[in-house]
Amino acid sequence: MNSNSYRFLRWLYLLLSFAVLQNMAMPQSAGEGAKLPNLPKVEREYRGVWVATVANIDWPSKPGLSTQEQQREAIEILNKVAELRMNVVVLQVRTSCDALYESKLEPWSYFLTGKQGAAPDPYYDPLEFWIHEAHRRGLELHAWFNPFRAKNSGQTYADSSSHISQTKPQLVKRYGNDKTNYLWLDPGEAESREHSLAVFLDVLRRYDVDGIHIDDYFYPYPVDDIPFPDDPAWNAYQSAGGKLARDDWRRDSMNAFIKQLYGEIKKTKPHVKFGISPFGIWKPGYPESVAGFSQHDKLYADAKLWLNEGWCDYYTPQLYWSITAKQQSFPALLAWWSQENLQNRHLAPGLYTGRIGDKGRPYSPEQIENQVFLSRYMPGSHGAIHFSMKALMGNREGISDRLRENAYSNVALTPECKWIDGQTLEAPMVQIESHPSDGYQVTWKTSNPDAVRQWCVYVLYQSAWRTTIVGGATRDYHVDGEAGKEPRAIAIAAINGAGFMGTPKIVSLPEN
Repeated sequence: MNSNSYRFLRWLYLLLSFAVLQNMAMPQSAGEGAKLPNLPKVEREYRGVWVATVANIDWPSKPGLSTQEQQREAIEILNKVAELRMNVVVLQVRTSCDALYESKLEPWSYFLTGKQGAAPDPYYDPLEFWIHEAHRRGLELHAWFNPFRAKNSGQTYADSSSHISQTKPQLVKRYGNDKTNYLWLDPGEAESREHSLAVFLDVLRRYDVDGIHIDDYFYPYPVDDIPFPDDPAWNAYQSAGGKLARDDWRRDSMNAFIKQLYGEIKKTKPHVKFGISPFGIWKPGYPESVAGFSQHDKLYADAKLWLNEGWCDYYTPQLYWSITAKQQSFPALLAWWSQENLQNRHLAPGLYTGRIGDKGRPYSPEQIENQVFLSRYMPGSHGAIHFSMKALMGNREGISDRLRENAYSNVALTPECKWIDGQTLEAPMVQIESHPSDGYQVTWKTSNPDAVRQWCVYVLYQSAWRTTIVGGATRDYHVDGEAGKEPRAIAIAAINGAGFMGTPKIVSLPEN
C-alpha cells in the first residue's frame, strides 16, 4: 500500500471516529445538566514518550548541569509533552545499575552529576521533581529501568565505590570486544535478579509513580557472536541437578523474573502499571514475512510468552521499521503482536520518531504520523510511545506541529485497565465563586482522595464542551471566557489508577 492510500485511510478513520464520538455521551449526575449537551467521550490511548538519560540523550543535556539548569530543562520537556496533548512520560531512572533518584541500593548516576555517586548540589531528588511536575500537568510518570546493564559501551567514567561492580564484582561480567564492551549484571545469578527486583520495588514503594517500565536489555545484544560469560552460574545450576539446556535455562530465568516482578507490583500497588518494551521481533518467521534478529534466541527473552501470559499491563514492542519495509513491516508486526495478546493487555508500539532527520536512514514526518494512526486504529492496538523526546523538542521537520494539529488535536486519557480493581469514584462536591478578575473560580472536594489520579474538567461554551486533564492533587480551576464566548457550565469527573472515570458532577454557571 502506498503513502497516498495510507493518507486516505487516515482521514477516513478520522471522519468515522468523529462521527462515532458525536453520538456517544458520558453519564451525567442525576438531576443536573438536563438541558445541557451531553459530555463528550474522552479519547483513550497511550500517547507516550521515552525520556532517555543514558548518554544524556534527552535529559539532562549534559552531565554536571546545575540543579536549576536540570530543573529548567525538565520543565521545558514536560511543557512540550503537555502542549502536544500527550499523556505518558517514560523517564529513564536507571541506566547502568545507577540511580537518578535518592537510593540506598545504587549510586547517583554519572549522567546526572558528572561523577557517579555524587548527589545533585544544591540537593534535590530528580525523580520526585519529575513526578510532581508531571502530575501538575495531568501527565502520567512511568519510571524506566534498564534491567541488567551495569555500564554502557564506550563509557570511561570511574565507577563509584558503592556501584555493584565494586561491591559484588562476582555478579558483574565484562562482555564484548576491544571496540564494543559492556559491564553486565549476570541474569543467571539469582542474586543479580534479586538485586534488580529490589531496586524496582524500592522505587515503587517510595515514589508516587504511575508505572514501572523496563526495556529490552535482558542479556546483551551479541557482539561478534561472543558467548555471554556466565559459566559460574551455569555450572552451579547443573551441579544442583538442573536439566534444561543452557539457552532454555537463560530464558527460564528471565521468565521467572518477569512473572515475579509483575506479581510484586500488583501486590504492592495494584494501580501502578507495569510496561515492557521488548525488541520488535520475537523470532524470524513470526509473522511469516518477517526476517531479522531473534530476541528469543539471542537475548533469551521470550517476549511472546510474557504477553501471552499477561505478565504486564501494557506492552510496547519496539517497531522501529517503516510501514512498507518488506521483511519488517510495521503493520504486519503490529498485527502479529496484537494476535498474541491473549489476555487483552494494552498494546502500544514503540515508534522510532528519532529517525526523522537522521542522515543515515531518515524517516519522513508522514511516516511517523501514519504509524500513529495505525497504532490507534488497528484492532488490538492502544496508541504509541515515541523514541525519543529529543525529536519532539526539536520539532524535526515539523513533526511536533503535525502531531499537535492532527493526530493529537484533542486530549486523551490512557485506556482503562479492566483487569485491575479500582475504587469506585463518586461525583465530587463542587463550589463556584466569581473570580476577582474574570470568570469563575471552581473548587471541589472528594470523599476518597487517595483513589484519584487525575481529574477530567469539562467547560461548556455555547453548545461545545472543552476538555482538560489535570492532576489528581488539583482542587481548583479558573474558568473564563474563550474567544468572546461565555462559559455556560462546568463538569468534573475523577479518574482512578486503573483509568476508570467516576460519575461527573455537572453544574450550570450563573449568568453574568
